Amino acid sequence: VVESWSFLDTVESNFRPLVVIELAKGTKEETIEWFTKRIVDKKANGGAQLLIKPLVMENGIENIYLVGASHLRLLLGAETVGLVKECSDNSMRTFTYSSRKTFKDFADDNHNFLTMAECQYIIKHELENLRAKNEKMIPGYPQAKLYPGKSIVRRLLTSGILVQIFPLHDREELKKLRHSWYGRVKVGYQPLDDIRCYFGETIALYFGFLEYFTFALIPMAVIGIPYYVFAWEDYDKYVMFATFNLLWSTVILEVWKRICAILTYRWGTLLMKRQFEEPRPGFHGVLGINPVTGREEPVYSSLKRQLRIYLVSLPFVCLCLYFSLYVMMIYFDLEQWALDYHKENETSFSSLMLYVPSIIYAVVIEIMNRIYRYAAEFLTSWENHRLESSYQNHLILKVLVFNFLNCFASLFYIAFVLFDMKLLRQSLATLLITSQILNQFAESLLPYWLQKRYNRRMKKRMCSQKTDTDLSIAEQVNMEKEMGTYLGTFDDYLELFLQFGYVSLFSCVYPLAAVFAVLNNITEIYSDALKMCRVYKRPFAEPTANIGVWQLAFETMSVISVVTNCILIGMSPQVDALFPDSKMDLVLTVALVEHLLLAIKFIMAFVIPDKPRDIQMKLAKLEFESLEALKQQVRAFQMQL
Repeated sequence: VVESWSFLDTVESNFRPLVVIELAKGTKEETIEWFTKRIVDKKANGGAQLLIKPLVMENGIENIYLVGASHLRLLLGAETVGLVKECSDNSMRTFTYSSRKTFKDFADDNHNFLTMAECQYIIKHELENLRAKNEKMIPGYPQAKLYPGKSIVRRLLTSGILVQIFPLHDREELKKLRHSWYGRVKVGYQPLDDIRCYFGETIALYFGFLEYFTFALIPMAVIGIPYYVFAWEDYDKYVMFATFNLLWSTVILEVWKRICAILTYRWGTLLMKRQFEEPRPGFHGVLGINPVTGREEPVYSSLKRQLRIYLVSLPFVCLCLYFSLYVMMIYFDLEQWALDYHKENETSFSSLMLYVPSIIYAVVIEIMNRIYRYAAEFLTSWENHRLESSYQNHLILKVLVFNFLNCFASLFYIAFVLFDMKLLRQSLATLLITSQILNQFAESLLPYWLQKRYNRRMKKRMCSQKTDTDLSIAEQVNMEKEMGTYLGTFDDYLELFLQFGYVSLFSCVYPLAAVFAVLNNITEIYSDALKMCRVYKRPFAEPTANIGVWQLAFETMSVISVVTNCILIGMSPQVDALFPDSKMDLVLTVALVEHLLLAIKFIMAFVIPDKPRDIQMKLAKLEFESLEALKQQVRAFQMQL
């Protein structure tokens, strides 16, 4: 590989733009010259050895650059990032340039061996690993300090010199994907492999989970309809429904782990080694030595971070939770007012007014969730976490706690304080349906409409310009750079998590929740696909082997649902009548059943393997082969000595 680097040329006749770099207008010439030189410089000189070409926009301003790479450079980059590809013998192995001939579909003239998403991921990796050598600052900007080993791109971003880096869409491939994905209404599976090739594993896995979760909800929906129609007040029958729900929630989450393993093995990410995490872009501190790497980098006291978390963030979250409960009590005052109004008038209008407080409260919940999200992001950033994974875990914890209380506190209060099952059904239905409508509008329909308006204006403006630049690529870059940035799958998983709560927590009271969830998810698949293809910039592919902390979040919700459903059934008049003499016997019986169901859940989770047997065998075989190869290397080294 080292020999290959020396022959690698930075000039290629067929330049294929893959990534766009937008610098701030008015960026100094010396800064541009230094940055572009580092991008094209050879690896031995600390460069990225990529190709770069300026794109002259209107008024001749050069602040946008197109980045590409030669085929050889991308292959060497694939080895650097540890991409896993399929071999000719159908096994999955980490790609190495020296053994390239053993990989399926590889040929020196086959430029499609690596997908465009993989090529863009490699370029992103190389750009992010451009590191300062002896520079003390970014040329032309003395306030933008550098130190040996500091990521240049991250410093340019935090200094405001670099506006954004984003991968370009491939318009032909996108057109094909749109047609097969959502271009026609059909009953069938999504093209997950095509989505993965275009957008990467993280997004493909989200759509795989959304599709799987929708199919998994169908049995609940089918069983729930007759319960809703024929057995509304018969709680004896609901015991069977709730028990099925609890076992169902365990099985679907365990089966998803197996499906996830099958998908990620096929895509190669199940085998990818976890890379050493670099400090996140927003991390700051005094310059010090990392005890693990020995590199100079910012160091920040963990004690200071803990003080910020426990003395500022935690009290703020508690204050927000208190405010959420205060708003909830206002909602109950409105409910009482609507009920009194209906008793006085008893008209069709007063009947409709009974639903108004729940609708208003659902809208307020959505607004509060979104405002709190911004506050949580600011606080988590202010806590100054060194690693991106730590930042994400703290952010998810804050958001999940608030969203859980904000969305479900009123339902718990109605169920276990007011003991009003009729109001619980009404509130649950209203909250679920209203939140689904608001999410569809805010996340997909509104952004799509705004983006379509912008595209029309941009096309008119571009057609009126006369430039020497290729109009099509200039038009494409102009449109895409103004598109919204996709911020990741966080909000999408959060929406599914809350939906899972509505379906599972109070299933024995409102069995129709699963029906509305299925209908919403079918439209969600199409609206999210539209959002990815038409509304947002193309995100960089991010390899992943699972859905991460969300798996734990869903499993926790399923455990809570066992407790709530057992208590609800224990509170029913029919069950209560079985224990006329001693309420303590009722409480003990409910607790026993709840513990029994939890035990069954955990046994099932233990019995169902996370990975199918054939994948376990393939992974074991690869581990054995890698150990044997290591032993041979050690023997060869010992013989040389």
